Parts: sequence; structure tokens; C-alpha cells
Amino acid sequence: MTTLAVFTRDLRVHDNPMLTAAALAGEHTVPLFVLDAAMARSGFATGARERFLAESLADLDRSLRELGGRLVVRAGDPVEQVCRVADEVDAGTVHLAADCSGYAQRREAALRSALAERGRTLHCHDEAHVVVAPGRVTPAGRDHYAVFGAYHRRWEAAGWRRVIAPPARLRLPAVDPGALPPIGGPAGGESAGGGFHGGETVGRRRAEEWLREGVEVYDERRDQLAADATSRLSPYLHLGCLSALELATQAGTGDAARDFVRQLAWRDFFHQLLAARPAAAHEDYRDAHRTWRDDPAALDAWRSGHTGIPIVDAGMRQLLTEGWLPNRARMITASFLTKTLGLDWRAGAAHYTEHLLDADVANNSLNWQWVAGTGTDTRPGRVLNPLRQAERFDPDGVYVRRHVPELAGLPGRQVHRPWRLPDRERAALDYPEPLPILPERLTSEQF
Repeated sequence: MTTLAVFTRDLRVHDNPMLTAAALAGEHTVPLFVLDAAMARSGFATGARERFLAESLADLDRSLRELGGRLVVRAGDPVEQVCRVADEVDAGTVHLAADCSGYAQRREAALRSALAERGRTLHCHDEAHVVVAPGRVTPAGRDHYAVFGAYHRRWEAAGWRRVIAPPARLRLPAVDPGALPPIGGPAGGESAGGGFHGGETVGRRRAEEWLREGVEVYDERRDQLAADATSRLSPYLHLGCLSALELATQAGTGDAARDFVRQLAWRDFFHQLLAARPAAAHEDYRDAHRTWRDDPAALDAWRSGHTGIPIVDAGMRQLLTEGWLPNRARMITASFLTKTLGLDWRAGAAHYTEHLLDADVANNSLNWQWVAGTGTDTRPGRVLNPLRQAERFDPDGVYVRRHVPELAGLPGRQVHRPWRLPDRERAALDYPEPLPILPERLTSEQF
């Protein structure tokens, strides 16, 4: 019997229930990845993410070759291509990791139907991307949790599956392997994300170093922007180069480790919410009765990091140059756009999607909604004052000077309020004045 192991965003051989189940079920196994044409049409496949994906696929192919197989690659519509390969090798069963987005759910349903018409079976694995599968813990009478605290308690008590070893051996039938995408992305692709190289091998090395050294100070330093003390593992979790379950299992039980694992629980929380409410990727999860302002100039200033608020501009410029942001900077910049400027969270989420390597639909859209007050925050009116955030999480201005070179010569906390400088010094900075802010959204004392 031949099985198909269809990779989507679970690009690893360690702790991959989809791959291991496919290998155990068949004498021959075809590991398959389809370069989805819809991703290119949607604009989701940016240069940096294409490079990261290409590196991850090349690394996956090397790992599969060590097991006796290799990665088979096709391009086009995923349903058509999976069915075509299944017919070619006469695969009775196709294995796939279930996912939470509306697109993934529609793809799964269409594939199941198309395979059934051919007398073939689709087997979905619902804990490949998360620690606890969406829907496995639910409140009475509802299909998902809307409050994180209650969810987290059930999540911790749910009982996790064991970490799964890679298959001992793979046997590949006669099949055209296709071609891996070239590493480097298309000509003229974005340079952002150059500090991250894709693949399970790099991801596991980063995770091992983080769990050995970084996690010990995570609870104390993760919000200190200058310290750069977060794990930077999110791009690897997004494409499944790392297993969230394996990370949670290996992190340990100390106070710092519990804080880190709690962030993995937040990730699962948003996945279970989106699985139940796929429209929340682009529609308000709850009606906050907000009327968003239309201010293209302010939106462009925010996107480019020229709002005149140094801590906000530092975060936005880091995003453009690195393709990544620490969570505290994401919260500050998102709150400024939605709560201070009064602009629609969807515009911010779209900009993040364009530039983040870890542009996960669930985490991106639902974290944006949490900040904007349209999501699951139990205090939807919460506003993060950017200047108080700067004083608390970048007290000496190191983070701002790192990413806003126009202000590099300003000492200490002075860097957070350049508008207070004498006119001549301010003019010499070549740095913009703060955007005209709606007075009811920002009090004068904040400036």
C-alpha cells in the first residue's frame, strides 16, 4: 500500500504526527508539498517569506533523504495536484495536518470530497500545529473559549500527547520528484528577514540554544526592548519547522519556563478561536461600535516609521528591516494605530502580513483585534500610552537609537521626546514632528 504525506506548514520530520502516521500506514510513502498558486495571487508570498520557505523545503528534503525518501514537489491548485499524485502512485490514503484558517478548512473539505470520488481516503491530524487541538477543550455549551484565563486552565490540564519520533525509514515508489523552488526568492525580493534562515535544522539549533540559555531569564527580560530577550522562534513555529508541543514539553517547569509556555498557550488559544470563527481573520470578533478614521497620510507615516513618536517608529522600522518584531513592540505599534490614531486594525494587520516572516493568520489577526478592542480582551478600552511604554520598556532609549538613526545622538530618555528640544536642535535632527493626534485620544501630558 502507498500513502501520501502532504506537507503544508508542518515542514519537519521530528514530532510530525502526519508524517509518522503516513509512514506507518504504507509500504511506500510519498512526501508531497504543493506550491500553492493561490498564495502568489493573494500577495502572501512575499520575497522574504518565499526565501524562508525555499530554505525550509530544501532542509526538509535533506532530512527526508536521510530517511530513505525525498520531497516531491508540485505547483498549482493543491486539491488538483494532490489528487493527481495520488492517482499516479495509487495511494489509498492521504495524510494531512488539519489547520484553523478558513482557507485551510475549505481546502481540507474540497480535498476530502475529491479523494472520495476516486475511492481514496483523507486522514487529518489535528495536533501537528498546536499543543492542544482546537475543539479538544471547550466551555459548556460553546465551541470555543473567548477568555484566555479559563482556556489556559483547561489547556494545562488537558493532557498532551507524547512527542513523536521521526519515521525510522521511508520507501519512495517510482514518482517524478519535481523541482524544489530556488533559494533566494524572486529577483528584487525583499531583504527583510535576512537574520532568519529557514528549515528544521536551523530552527532546532535555535530552540536548543534558547532552551539552554534564554528561557531562564524570559520572564524578567522579555518585555525589555533593548535586551532582545524573546525566543525569535515564531517564524519556525509558523511554518512548522518546530513543533509547539515539543517546545512546550522541553521547556521545563520553572517560573521562567512557565511564562514561555504560557505564550504557546496564547498561540493555541487564538488557533482554537479562528478554527471556530474563521471570519475573525478579517471581521470584528465582537462589535465594538467603532467608527474608524480615514487618514491615508497618518497610515503611511505609521507604515514607514515616521509618526514622530520614537518608540512607535523604532518598532515599525525594525519590522521593515528584520521582518520580525518582539511582542511588546507589536502591542505598542498596534495600540498606537488603533487606539491613538483611530485607524482600522485591518490596515495594520495587512501591513504586518506583508512584512512579518511569522505572518500567522490566527496570531496576527486576533492579536490585532485584542489590541483594537474588537477581540477577546476583557478590557477592550485598554490604551497603551506609547511614551509610558517607552519609559518602562526602553528606559535608556537604547532600542529607539538602534532603529531610528536620526535620534542616535540624543542622550538617555531625551530620545523619547525630541519635540521638547530647542527649535534649532530639533530642526537639525531631520526627524518629523508628531502626527496631529485626535485630542480625545491622547492627553497633553502624554507629550
